Amino acid sequence: MPPLTQPVPAAEERSHEILASIRQAFAEKGFDGASMQDLARAAGMSVGNFYRYFPSKAAIVQAMCGYDLAEIQGEFAEIQTSDRPMACLRERILNQFSEDSQKDGQLWAEITAAAIRKPEIGEAARQMEETIVSLLTAIFAQATGRPVAEARLRYEGQCQMLVMLVKAMATRTAQCGPASPALAAQVVAVIDRILTEISNDKAEG
Repeated sequence: MPPLTQPVPAAEERSHEILASIRQAFAEKGFDGASMQDLARAAGMSVGNFYRYFPSKAAIVQAMCGYDLAEIQGEFAEIQTSDRPMACLRERILNQFSEDSQKDGQLWAEITAAAIRKPEIGEAARQMEETIVSLLTAIFAQATGRPVAEARLRYEGQCQMLVMLVKAMATRTAQCGPASPALAAQVVAVIDRILTEISNDKAEG
C-alpha cells in the first residue's frame, strides 16, 4: 500500500466517493436486494457509468474491504508510534462499539452473509481479517519485546478473538439494536483481560 501521505489518483478518489455514497443503500437493501440500478442511483450516476467503476456487486464489496482496510492500516500505524501502544489499541477497539462506528454494522452483516455464498467475497473478507490479525500481532510483539513470528504463534488466538468480538458486536447491533450495559460490560471485560494478559507476558531477558 502506498504511504497515506501520497496524493490519491483521481480515479481512485472518485471510487472512494462512490463507495461512501452507496454504503447506506447497500446495507439497507442487502447484497441480493440492492440492484446495480439502485446503487448507481444512490451514487447519482447512470448505470453505464457506474459499471465503469464497479462491474459487479462482488467488486463493490471487494473495494469496500480494501478501502476500509487502508483506513485500519493508517490507524494501526498511529497506534504503533504512540507513547502507550496497548492503551491506544484498547481505546481504538472500544471506539468500534460507539454509535457512529456501529452504523456500518448492517453493512458488515450483509457482507458476512454474502461471504458464505460468494467465494470471491469470502476471500476478500478472509484477507481483511488476516491483515488485521497481522497488525495486532505487530502491536503485541512490540509490547512484549518478542519477535513478530513468535508473537504470531503465541497470540494468534487472542488476535482472532478480538476481531471476532468487534465483528459480532457490529452484527448484533445491526440485528438487535445497541448492546445492553450488561453485555457491553462483559465484552469490555474480555477485551481488557486479553490485553492485560498480553501486556504482562513480557519476553524474558
